[in-house]
Amino acid sequence: MTGGRRTGVLLATCISTLVVNANTSAVAILLPAISEDTGMSVNTLQWAVTGYSLVGAAVIITSGSLGDVFGRKRVFQAGLLLFVASCVLIALAGSGEMVIAGRMIQGAAGSTILACGMSLLTVAYSGQEQVRAVSLWGAAAAVGAAAGPLVGGVLVDLTGWQGLFWIDAGVAVGCMVLTFATVADSRAADRPRSVDYVGTVLVALTLGPLILALSKGSDWGWVSAATVGCILVAILAGTGFVAVERRVAQPLLDLALLRNRVLVGATVAILIGAGTINALMYVLSLYFQDPSTLGFSPLEAGLATLPATVGLVVSAPLVPRLAAKVGGRQVVGLGFLLTAVGFAWIGFADASWQYAAFFLPLVAAAVGMGLSNGPSSAAATAAVSADQVGEASGVSNMARYVGAAVATALAATLYSTVTANRIADGDGSAVALTAGLGTTAWVMAAISLAGVVMAVVMGRHREARGTLADAAAAAASASHTLPTSATPARSGAGAPEGSST
Repeated sequence: MTGGRRTGVLLATCISTLVVNANTSAVAILLPAISEDTGMSVNTLQWAVTGYSLVGAAVIITSGSLGDVFGRKRVFQAGLLLFVASCVLIALAGSGEMVIAGRMIQGAAGSTILACGMSLLTVAYSGQEQVRAVSLWGAAAAVGAAAGPLVGGVLVDLTGWQGLFWIDAGVAVGCMVLTFATVADSRAADRPRSVDYVGTVLVALTLGPLILALSKGSDWGWVSAATVGCILVAILAGTGFVAVERRVAQPLLDLALLRNRVLVGATVAILIGAGTINALMYVLSLYFQDPSTLGFSPLEAGLATLPATVGLVVSAPLVPRLAAKVGGRQVVGLGFLLTAVGFAWIGFADASWQYAAFFLPLVAAAVGMGLSNGPSSAAATAAVSADQVGEASGVSNMARYVGAAVATALAATLYSTVTANRIADGDGSAVALTAGLGTTAWVMAAISLAGVVMAVVMGRHREARGTLADAAAAAASASHTLPTSATPARSGAGAPEGSST
């Protein structure tokens, strides 16, 4: 492949990844404005966030498989086209239902763009050039995730909330043109041509009813027929998924990987980290903008959440060297402990708090997440053999989507239920909303402490050496797992293995 074509691959994949991650992190800031325009309650509109993650979880591994079988460029282009279509659908939406539908489509598009974009990069480059290209891709993912809330806040004031989606659609069209002109198609020649579609559907059938039960359980009653029915459907679908994965020729998930203690511990840690930080951003975006509390504009709310997003992205690249010195699982445990402290601090929130009181706990939670994310991702791909790295990466990427979907649904339910109950008891709106925020924060603190346990479960494994590429992988770890110097390489390629600690 010529230098110009490789540059085209790099630009198309990095720009599309930046846009997808910025779009994902911006939406929570937009929800109050969307609610005002469509008339749908913010509590129902949380499905614009959880639905995205739900579909993304079901599709991210399958989209990589589709690229291997039918051509990575072709599936990447399909992901971009789907992303454009979803942006247009959302921007033209006259109802909350259309926004939610568009976001669910966008979940499939975003996960496809991320999975196939990474594959295109690794095929186009090799050796140290591949390391640099993947590092730039990781940096683009991190910048997009950090910039999203601020960009969303700016655009709501300048163009209305629809502006974000029109701009994203235009950029995605540009990426499609660039991909068509410069990217050569490729597929995995030695891979069976079967794709585990049934597994994909069963993942959605497991997560969908579970999230619906979490979202509506307080309205329906936690022991009502509807809630119990949703949970039973989720259990049956999960059981069916296990049965299918044992028999299908090319499984979505190799169940043998679940016997790998390090991978399981790292994956659950990734799920907890992604879930709690997404839940925090969702609830704080609403709390900061509510007229009864701080009454921020969308732009001010984007600026207010910036310490968390920037703190996460800035601290993460500094972690690999620390992990190389003291051990990855020790850093993961410390990170979750610090995150739990940040959440617990917010749990003490009072209706009289101004924004300055939130600043330090936000930074603490973000830095803690930066400490835990990178080493957890590095452990996930370091704990398996070279031919299982792709599967391990896929499992950890799915875990991010699952964590975001479940924790955001849980946070939305806690926040709205506690608020409603306190108002029913005679409290003012500000006191009730602060109680909802505090309860949600305490629950997220408890979940974060479970991450400390996962650091113990992970046990000994190869450690990344703390290279520049490791720093880029750590920065991107909030949204995607990238290989590190601890990732075992196939013969004659890739990064060297780190030492065991």
